[in-house]
This record gives sequence, C-alpha cells and structure tokens, in this order.
Amino acid sequence: MVQKLITKSQEILNRKSSSILSAATIIAASFLLSALLGLIRNRLLAARFFGGLEGNLDIYFSAFIIPDTVFQLLVVGAVSAAFIPIYQEYLKKSSKKANRMANVALTSVSLILFLFTALIIIFARPLSKLISHYSGEQLDLMVNLIRIMSVAQIIFTFSSFLTGVLQAHRRFLVPAIAPLFYNLGTILGILLLTPSLGIYAAAIGVIFGAFLHVIIQLPSAYQAGFCPKFSFSPKHKGVINMLQLMPPRTISLALVQVERIVSLNLASALSAGSFTVFNFARQVYVLPISLFGVSLGQASFPTLAEEADSKDQTKFAITLGKTTLQMFFFCFPAAILILILRVPIVRIIFGARNFPWEATLLTGKALAIFSFSIVPQAAVQLLTRAFYAKKDTRTPLLINLFTLVIFVASSYFFTKTLDWGVLGMSLAMSASNTINFLVLYLVIRSRLPNLGITREMLKIFFVSILTAFSLWIPMRLLDQFVFDTTRTVPLLILTATASFIGLAVYFWLAYLLKVKQFADVTSLFGKLGNWRKVLGDADEVIEDPNVS
Repeated sequence: MVQKLITKSQEILNRKSSSILSAATIIAASFLLSALLGLIRNRLLAARFFGGLEGNLDIYFSAFIIPDTVFQLLVVGAVSAAFIPIYQEYLKKSSKKANRMANVALTSVSLILFLFTALIIIFARPLSKLISHYSGEQLDLMVNLIRIMSVAQIIFTFSSFLTGVLQAHRRFLVPAIAPLFYNLGTILGILLLTPSLGIYAAAIGVIFGAFLHVIIQLPSAYQAGFCPKFSFSPKHKGVINMLQLMPPRTISLALVQVERIVSLNLASALSAGSFTVFNFARQVYVLPISLFGVSLGQASFPTLAEEADSKDQTKFAITLGKTTLQMFFFCFPAAILILILRVPIVRIIFGARNFPWEATLLTGKALAIFSFSIVPQAAVQLLTRAFYAKKDTRTPLLINLFTLVIFVASSYFFTKTLDWGVLGMSLAMSASNTINFLVLYLVIRSRLPNLGITREMLKIFFVSILTAFSLWIPMRLLDQFVFDTTRTVPLLILTATASFIGLAVYFWLAYLLKVKQFADVTSLFGKLGNWRKVLGDADEVIEDPNVS
C-alpha cells in the first residue's frame, strides 16, 4: 500500500503537461499558495518585530534587495529568457548534449554569480550606504544581513536551473510547488530561531528555504535524466547563444530593481517601519496581479506567438482581446474588494497584537492607492507578452524606461517635496504602472485596429462601480450595527459576508448586462469537476514564480 502510494505520488509529480489550461492552473495555484505562505511569513515578522523593533524589519527587507538584484539580473534573466529555449533545441537532437549544455550553463552562470556575490560580501558596507540612509548600528545590521542572504542566492542559482530543466521537459508541478517550500523554510527560521537570534533568524530562514527549494526539485530532475555536475567550457556554442539572448530580459528586470532601490532610498529616510508598511501593502497588491495577470499572460503566450506569425492578424487580435477582457473580468472585482475592505484585510493578514493601529491605517491607505493600478498592472503582463509574441522587445522596453523616469521623478516629488511619505511612494508607483498600461494599450491598439474591446471594457468597469457601492454599504452597516470588529472572528465573518455580497452582485449584474466573460466563468466552473483530465495536458514554458 505504501509502495503504491509512493509510486502514484511520483507519477503525479513527474507528469508532463500538455494544455494551456493545465499550465495556467498549476502556476495560478502555486502563486496563490506561495502568496498565502508569504503573508503568513510577514504576519509572523510583524508579530515578532513591531512594537519597538520595526526598524530591524525595515533593514531586513532593505538588505534583501542587493543580493536579490544580482540574482534577478544574472540568473532569472538567463533562465527565463535564454536557457530554456536553447536547452529545448538541444533536447530535440540529443538528451546527452542537452544535459551537457545545461551543466555548462549552470557552471558558467554560477561562477559569474559567485564572483559578484564575493564582491557584494566585500563591499556590502559602501553599497548599503549608496542605496540607503542607514548609519551606525542600523548600517552594521544591514551589512551583516546582506552577507548572510547572499549565500541563499548561490543556492537559488542551482535551483533555478533545475526549474528550467524540468519546465523544458514539460514538468511544471514540482517547479510550481518549490517556492512553497522556500516560504516554509523562512517561516520555520522565524518560528524557531527568532527568540535567540532576532532578525537574523529571518535571514537564516531564507537560506534554509533556498535549500528546500533545491531539494524538492532534485528527484524530478534525476527522473528527467539530468544529473547536475561541474562542467566548464566557456566556448560552448549553446552557452554563448544563451548569453547573447540575455540582455533584453536583463534590462527589463533591471528597471524593476531600480524601482525597488528608489523605494528603499526614500523609505530609509522616513520613520521606522515605513519600508515594512510599504512592502506589506505592495505584497497584497501584487497577489491578484500574479494570480490573474501573470498566469493568464504566461498561459496565453504560446498561442499569441503562434498567431503572431500569421499574415492575417485577426486571430491574434481576437485572442489578445478575449484574454485581456477575461483578465479585466477577474481583476476588477479583486481591486474593488481590496479598495473597500482594505482595513479589514490588513487587520486579518498583518494584525498581530504588536502591529499598531497607526501602522494598520497607513498600510490600508497605501493599499487603497495601489488598488487603483491592480487592473492596469495585470493587463501589462499580457500586453508585454503580446509584443514579445510579435518579436518586438524594443517597444515595451522603451515604454518601461519612460514610465520608470516618471516613477523616479514623482516618487521624490511626492515624498521629499510634498512630504507624503509612504503614501507618496505608493501613489508614484500606482500612477506610473497605470501610465505604463495606457501607453502599451494605445500602441498595440494602433497596430491592431480590430482589437475591439473598448465597449466590453466599459461594461465591466460599470458593473465594478455598482459592485463597489453594493460592497461598501453592507460593510459599513455590518461594522456599525452587527459585528464587534475589535475581535478576530467577527472581523473574519464581516469580511467574508461583505465579500460574498459584493461578488454575488458583481456576477448577477454581469449576467443581467450580458457581459461575455461571465460565460467563460461558468464554463470554467463546469471544468473543475474534470480537473484530473485537465491537469494532464500543457505545451508551453512558464516562468518560475518569483520566490524573493
């Protein structure tokens, strides 16, 4: 019986996928579960360090940025944009040659990252001074945390190539659940080591989580025929091609890292806890974007890439338009829920006993500002891939550069000149993300005049506005006259009840106004009963969920 269970588990974990729906389902589920564990991790951090040590928490989030930036630029840029397609080309010819290419690539990137990591460890202090305003003991703490967490990025390099190999073999489940083990490792570090090590426990938890991220993938990699080993060959043609494909993706990732560094630079000059509040609000804001924007964008990319090569762009426009509207249909109610229920959400997720009311309100206000750009930022995930499908990486890159300039300028204006603090940073990010969407949409709309989604977009927007009122009114009435929301259980009931009423109104109005995407939702629920068959089939490569 035990042997049968083990065999069956191995079959599930190593099963290949062969449909867009299965890949999207797997990655969306992994994003959701990983995000939930991430929220639990941050609630533990809030419980342990707010109430006197919130400054240490700021420094922990700050210290993560430098080693993670190097990892994102070198490793994520290599694996997501360059390694997987080249490895797949070799795999079609010879499994042996493909695995040699993978080991040479792993060795080359690891050596480069090891060199950069050594430089980070040596120059951690001047780098910390360059991007933050910390000094004295705070600066010493940041330097120490950077050096500890740099070790994790070396481990993640190894794990990322395992992810790439497994995805190239169409095995998505194990790479999708690996980030869950990363978060579990961090949580265990916080729970077990905080009493004796303080904030260093979270940093050690990151290393332990990275180790688990590797261990969970190794058996499947061996099952796929890949045995990791040192193989140095700098003139290997496949690796040279990989390095040549990296720059566009690396530059795009660099722009995101600039946003993080600017946010750190501004927040480190504010009161203790400011950068943590900003990160907490941003974490909730990113959840629906990852769940709907990234998963739908990744799942639709192979179809868009195939249709982009056709002379008749009608099918491409139809696929892009339909997927965009589906994304809007799911993201609008999520944004409305977050906007109206922002304070209950913050209290439920981060409301530990030590998390003060002032921090709760500030996080809620930042989250409200972020909520206005949830839909635009989710759509950016798809529109950017639409350009990539047409082999145009230049246009989204230029647009990203343009909006980055807007973000940097507005961040310093709102935060320094107007003294809006965390809310100014949130407004700058929300506004720049919205502008990014508008420019991307207008450009692609000019190239695809038959896109034809404006009317349906406005219909979904109208339904969402009515839903906001239907959500806000019962939430206020229940809060004032029914539930004692100073206690956790009544707060949970209030949030669940108001959410149910709001979503019921949203779907009812969508049905009455004949919003086309409502039929897609009912069809999706109809397929849930057939999930075993659905998860049996995907043919596209998906990106590894961000584990940082």
